[in-house]
Amino acid sequence: MKNLLFLLGLGIGVITFAQSGPPAGDAKVGEFYGKDVEMTVAKNAITVKDLNKKLTKEAKVENVAVKGTVTEVCPKKGCWVKLKTDDGKDFFVKMKDYGFFVPMALVGKNVVLEGNAESKTTSVNELKHYAEDAKKPQSEIDAIKDPKTETRFLASAIKVVK
Repeated sequence: MKNLLFLLGLGIGVITFAQSGPPAGDAKVGEFYGKDVEMTVAKNAITVKDLNKKLTKEAKVENVAVKGTVTEVCPKKGCWVKLKTDDGKDFFVKMKDYGFFVPMALVGKNVVLEGNAESKTTSVNELKHYAEDAKKPQSEIDAIKDPKTETRFLASAIKVVK
């Protein structure tokens, strides 16, 4: 009996772990991922441009709220997103402690992120990993030859605001 219960539990765990793709959902206004963003925090959110200005003065900015439009969601699990910036550079967002995932429907939505930001150099291997997750063509993955310094955001909360 113990063996049967063990195998049943193992099977459920494997099926759960093997589940791929971001969670289902419509990403409607007011929905949140991670923890909820309080309305006062959302109203005081800064732009990516303003965050980048802060990061020229400080190595890391903690407990900051940033607003922007989602341009890409990790199609593998929904474990990262990219936001549109004013200067055309990527603004990469990972979820804190891999604690939550977002649906593909988040693309094109205006959101407020809450968390910590820093300017970070991302290795070639990590850049290739993200390109693979995003299902980029192999030629694009192979073209990644240099590390990239970019603003990175570790989100504890993402809320759809528009």
